[in-house]
Amino acid sequence: MSGDPRLPRVPAQLQAYVDVLGIDGTVAFLLEFGGAEIYLTTAPKSRSRVVKLVGREKAIALARLQDRLQARVPLVKPWIAAVMFARGLSKAEIARRLHVTDVTVRNWLKAGGRDGKSPRAPGQGPEQLSLF
Repeated sequence: MSGDPRLPRVPAQLQAYVDVLGIDGTVAFLLEFGGAEIYLTTAPKSRSRVVKLVGREKAIALARLQDRLQARVPLVKPWIAAVMFARGLSKAEIARRLHVTDVTVRNWLKAGGRDGKSPRAPGQGPEQLSLF
């Protein structure tokens, strides 16, 4: 993880992705491939969707960690919502991007203790995600 206390804890099933892609790269990867089986190879073609999203080196690094990855890319929408919220996106915007209702997003954030009711510390204002 990046050490940012506003970010949610990385679930074990995502740790390999975060190790290679970082938090924002993992979120972008999950939004693109979540729920699908994905073929990772240590010799990817330049036309590969994975290479186009993360680059050749990171695609190869993911392929080398394939034994730590699930057969299908996880969806983990509650975690993605918490990351987006920590980055400053509104609950309504998160709902639109994840194709769920704002009520669902509020419930996910509340269940994770990230419902926005506690104020942020000074100097810890919202940041926009660059990959969304």
